[in-house]
Amino acid sequence: MAIKTYKPTTPSRRHMTVSAFEGIDKKAKPERGLTEVLKKNAGRNSYGRITVRHHGGGNKQKYRIIDFKRDKEGKATVVNLQYDPNRSANIALIEYEDGERRYILAPNGLKAGHIIMTGPDADILPGNCLPIANIPVGEMIHNIELYPGKGAQLVRAAGVAAQLMAKENGMAQVRLPSGEVRYVRENCKATIGQVGNTDWANIQIGKAGRKRHMGWRPTVRGSVMNPNDHPHGGGEGKSPVGRPGPVTPWGKPALGYKTRKTKNRTEKFIVKHRNAK
Repeated sequence: MAIKTYKPTTPSRRHMTVSAFEGIDKKAKPERGLTEVLKKNAGRNSYGRITVRHHGGGNKQKYRIIDFKRDKEGKATVVNLQYDPNRSANIALIEYEDGERRYILAPNGLKAGHIIMTGPDADILPGNCLPIANIPVGEMIHNIELYPGKGAQLVRAAGVAAQLMAKENGMAQVRLPSGEVRYVRENCKATIGQVGNTDWANIQIGKAGRKRHMGWRPTVRGSVMNPNDHPHGGGEGKSPVGRPGPVTPWGKPALGYKTRKTKNRTEKFIVKHRNAK
């Protein structure tokens, strides 16, 4: 998907880029039966305490209900592609032969009018969903289940794809976008192809107001705070952090610190860690 640039009429416009929205139906309104009210909580939990910083404000938006399970077998026609404000990937509105409509993640190359299929007999084409046992080794896949019938949990962001490396004894080895290689059950479903909107990572926001529209509040550097507000704070002028490495506001290491538990119950499914050499 192409990226659109602007003439530098203002300093913020000079480096701002947006998606060209090629193939996206800009006039299409969200399917009414496939949307829900998205309540804002500004990063607060049920006690009213902020647990995620820098959240708040932003434009009102409705949540699009995405069919991550792909539990309805048969053929479906792509009605159109739509922008989804809740995720980096674009979504596709599909209509089954009985008239039921659902949203799915739009893979790269999918267009309005294409026919997609769900089921073990589906062809190996972008957008088709089938069990991993029926997918050839070496194929690029996305929208991968970890537990049969639960719905896809892996490889759902814009432009990403995983590769099916091997299959044996009911388990498949999948190389994820992070470089991690892990086992996934062969009876879990996956979708063929790469997630669309591949240029999403190259978009330049350009100005602070655009982030505010997205619901992001300003982030203040710890080095400009006082010592009682942040471990990096204090000192005269631009001072170093005064520690072996940067830390969070609560004193935990901020860069390169592994937070994964060594006795994680899913450790047995990981063949190669993402940072392994």
